[in-house]
Amino acid sequence: MKLDNNNHSVFLLKYHLVLVTKYRRKVIDDNINERLKEIFNYICKKYNITLEEWNHDNDHVHILFRAHPNSQLSKFLNAYKSASSRLIKKEFPEIKKKLWKEYFWSRSFCLITTGGAPIEVIKRYIENQGKK
Repeated sequence: MKLDNNNHSVFLLKYHLVLVTKYRRKVIDDNINERLKEIFNYICKKYNITLEEWNHDNDHVHILFRAHPNSQLSKFLNAYKSASSRLIKKEFPEIKKKLWKEYFWSRSFCLITTGGAPIEVIKRYIENQGKK
């Protein structure tokens, strides 16, 4: 397992993010998906975030990414959702027929931390510290 680092720490912070379109409208095709991914890659650099995996269905995207301890995830999510919503609606005007208001994404999202070891293994490791 390769760990990330900076001047004073070593870390591995991975997240699984699911973003859903407003009203679960089925508007994400392959072209829109690629553009959403490009926008993600552009914005993530400012927040010390690295895309690891991306996939989509017609009404949502799944994203696996790595972050640094100083990454401001809530600010990043707001920046990404705002910018991608604005750009997608501008570049793909046909979406306005299915999403008539200013929103592309639902307000809600799912963000789950992921890791290399199951939580039970980590708990046992911590419980056994100091024991021979």
